[in-house]
Amino acid sequence: MISSGNGGVALEEWKAVPDIWRTSAENFGDKVALVDQYHDPPSTMTYKQLEDAILDFAEGLRVIGVKPDEKIALFADNSCRWLVADQGMMAVGAINVVRGSRSSIEELLQIYNHSESVALAVDNPEMFNQIAKPFYLKTSIRFIILLWGEKSSLVSEGNKAVPIYTFMEVIHSGRESRRALFQSHGARQHYMFQTIKSDDIATLVYTSGTTGNPKGVMLTHQNLLHQIKHLSDVVPTEVGDRVLSMLPSWHAYERACEYFIFSRGVEHIYTTVRNLKDDLKRYQPHLMVSVPLVFETLYSGIMKQISTSSLIRKLVALTFIRVSLGYMECKRIYEGKCLTTNQKSPSYLYAMLDWLWARVMAAILYPVHMLANKLVYNKIRSAIGISKAAISGGGSLPSHVDKFFEAIGLNLQNGYGLTETSPVIAARRLGCDVIGSVGYPLKHTEFKVVDSETDEVLPPGSKGILKVRGPQLMKGYYKNPSATNQVIDRDGWLNTGDIGWIASHNSTGRSRNSGGVIVVEGRAKDTIVLSSEGENVEPGELEEAAMRSNLIQQIIVIGQDKRRLGAVVVPNKEEILKTARELSIIDSNSSDVSQEKVTSLIYNELKTRTSGFPFQIGPILLVNDPFTIDNGLMTPTMKVRRDRVMAQYRDQIENLYK
Repeated sequence: MISSGNGGVALEEWKAVPDIWRTSAENFGDKVALVDQYHDPPSTMTYKQLEDAILDFAEGLRVIGVKPDEKIALFADNSCRWLVADQGMMAVGAINVVRGSRSSIEELLQIYNHSESVALAVDNPEMFNQIAKPFYLKTSIRFIILLWGEKSSLVSEGNKAVPIYTFMEVIHSGRESRRALFQSHGARQHYMFQTIKSDDIATLVYTSGTTGNPKGVMLTHQNLLHQIKHLSDVVPTEVGDRVLSMLPSWHAYERACEYFIFSRGVEHIYTTVRNLKDDLKRYQPHLMVSVPLVFETLYSGIMKQISTSSLIRKLVALTFIRVSLGYMECKRIYEGKCLTTNQKSPSYLYAMLDWLWARVMAAILYPVHMLANKLVYNKIRSAIGISKAAISGGGSLPSHVDKFFEAIGLNLQNGYGLTETSPVIAARRLGCDVIGSVGYPLKHTEFKVVDSETDEVLPPGSKGILKVRGPQLMKGYYKNPSATNQVIDRDGWLNTGDIGWIASHNSTGRSRNSGGVIVVEGRAKDTIVLSSEGENVEPGELEEAAMRSNLIQQIIVIGQDKRRLGAVVVPNKEEILKTARELSIIDSNSSDVSQEKVTSLIYNELKTRTSGFPFQIGPILLVNDPFTIDNGLMTPTMKVRRDRVMAQYRDQIENLYK
């Protein structure tokens, strides 16, 4: 329930996500809540103005005729109006179905129809004009809301029976209705919206996939409130802090963090990939929530600047970095914050000698590290602008990037989660930041590691499938109980599909203060998680489409924690030779096709065969030897062991992405 009037709702009384706005308006009313400079008009809103906008939008929806539990598709990108629409829908008791503008029309249609949405809120006229015709033909739409822009920019051939409202029309309608209600019932009386139960579905977030049938994750108000209440254990915030935001707001990771941030009186600044570098300098944010790729890009930018400096500056900076990396390694050893799968603690004598050695080495390196901090790292941190902490999630954080930022004194906290878990289930804390791990479970969250074959619970230090249980677990997949039962068992444990382990509680040695942290080593299932925005890609359908080409004998799609997809391809040599002759790429008498020309032929084939998919394949690694049972790259049932293929060609795959 959300209401307008005197008296905020205490944290422990929150029953639904929109309850946070009354509390925030009461506690931080005149403080800036958000800054959105890249839309027309640019917007800056205080917490009180934001609450009023959400109330107005919710009432505007009620006036239009939106009923509780009805589903409204919200297909739009980051902006203050996305937030107002999202929370207005929740406040009126509706369930929003979210997606960004970069999705294909086919995917948006499938999501809209599968979710049984009754109406559509769309980002801007450009997006509307792209999807209008197929949506009018293939869906049932009661009304359309245009978040940005004017109706005059829309295509003329519309369906006149479907009313279109601008964002401001909904706001003004709701504001007038609220004013009339206040006057008729007394200005001091609270105006109550639909009562919402904690277990009610708040939103449907569809997982990405190449199958054309993404699954709708049902997240409840209780799921999201768990994140809002307990991310404070991970993210260090104070009233008035600034946070820079660039991830898609519809993504579960960004969304949960935004709700949490707004409940803490923090100033939320929207930026874009293009403007990130300038906005880091301009706003000097205290915090930034992002994906590994962003931190990899920052790291690459810093190293590039160092490498293009004068010879002396370059040598000094690189020497400083090497010393600082060594110092931090020694510091982790004597603080007992190293990772080990060894369940047996070292002897007390060995541990003491190891500790003493690390202490002495750290003491030797410390003065140089502090000098580097004064001469180099202060400037780097000032250029980056993040003063408190950066939070990384949505993919695997490369070890060298993790260690670099630790060395220069930027707090980079790594977290872990899934859309199905709202999403955060573990994260590193500032006080116990164990490099290489994803930290400790969030409050009220349990982890266990099981054998992939027997489902037997494994002891700490043993690698297996990670399972998790807690109040942030989804209600299930919408209209898909069989898929739900495949991932959540009768005891409420969700199979994450990831391989990992839980660090042992050792009493002595390098890992004595690391017991209980979670380590994630990779995907057990085939799903590929791209590093750019944490997008999930199911490779099976892409591979099936590619295999329809005569030129491709075998293929596995790769790209885990990379910016884009790639592929390891075994070409069909006979067909390649035949096609090259037919296309006059080589002479009819020639029996050899260059690697470059084979790559070009395969790439064009992949582009053609996978053109209908939302994700395209980029770099290609050609290999001569087929995947067979004999060489261990296929199972006895003739399935490619993709993990073994990737392990065998690990170095070549890494070179593809350089």
